[in-house]
Amino acid sequence: MGESRHVVVCLVDGLGAELIARHGALAPRLAAMTGEPISAAFPTTTPVGLGSFGTGLLPGGHGLVGASFLLPEDDEILVPLHWGSQPTPVAVQPEPTVFEAVARAGVAMATIAPGAYRDSGLTRAVLRGAEYRPAEDAAERVAELRDFQSASARSFAYVYWAELDRTGHEFGIDSDEWRAALSRADDLVGRLCDALAPGSALVVTADHGMVDCPPDARVQVDDVPALMTGVSRIAGEPRARHVYARSGAAADVRDAWQSTLGSRARVMLRSEVVASGLMGPVDPALADRIGDVMAVCEGPTMLATRWDAVVSSLLGQHGALSADELYIPALLHRPG
Repeated sequence: MGESRHVVVCLVDGLGAELIARHGALAPRLAAMTGEPISAAFPTTTPVGLGSFGTGLLPGGHGLVGASFLLPEDDEILVPLHWGSQPTPVAVQPEPTVFEAVARAGVAMATIAPGAYRDSGLTRAVLRGAEYRPAEDAAERVAELRDFQSASARSFAYVYWAELDRTGHEFGIDSDEWRAALSRADDLVGRLCDALAPGSALVVTADHGMVDCPPDARVQVDDVPALMTGVSRIAGEPRARHVYARSGAAADVRDAWQSTLGSRARVMLRSEVVASGLMGPVDPALADRIGDVMAVCEGPTMLATRWDAVVSSLLGQHGALSADELYIPALLHRPG
């Protein structure tokens, strides 16, 4: 980005690059920006994506390996989007953040996002090192950005926007509600562009994309005996499940899941996940957070459970490796 004095990264949750390409008329400001798609971290879900954004590491290094996953040291399932003060965030994710490193170079750092996220475990695990500026709507985000840049000789601001993801989950990406939410995200981006101080660069990116999973593509895992035999716990999310097996049962569980699901999912042992490189180099101390078996959905399939019944009921999903989930924007704008 050259010699920018001010850098702004706007992360629009759920904004897949393929979705922008298909709906460019609804997002003219995004469509006018330059840049090529990049690959999201796997599993393609918010805790993983924010972990990689905040640390510069792939999940095998930062240890947030899914929407939910086992912490072996506590023998508990951690759900990072519902994480408070326990377990201690810096113990779960002790690697230094990008925010901490850049702040040490004398750059003012800010996170501009809803106040509800200020003290969350996920924020403190992967975004620590920045001043947190609460902002509840687009207008407040723009005002906070203006104020922050005006007070700083050099600055980095992270602006988070969640509405598109929430709308896609509830109504699906092939809905009028989602298309309206995309237009509102585009409006936010346009307002940020217009608010930039001289010497700024704005980057728009995302944590993942999304696909629709209709009811006839849903597998209710709890109701299929072959999928529950030898299983201790199930975590992850409906498109990328971590399956924790009873002692000695991992290979049998993998075989049963692959046989039952067939072409609807790619099923791997933990060792195969590690060897595949999907999560980048995996720290041996973190490997046991990955399921003994992982099931990654193909096509529109989703693997529903009663353990996360609300998430499993949603139409829009992500977590797997389809182009719509995996490719995210990396778009650049500089004031003229």
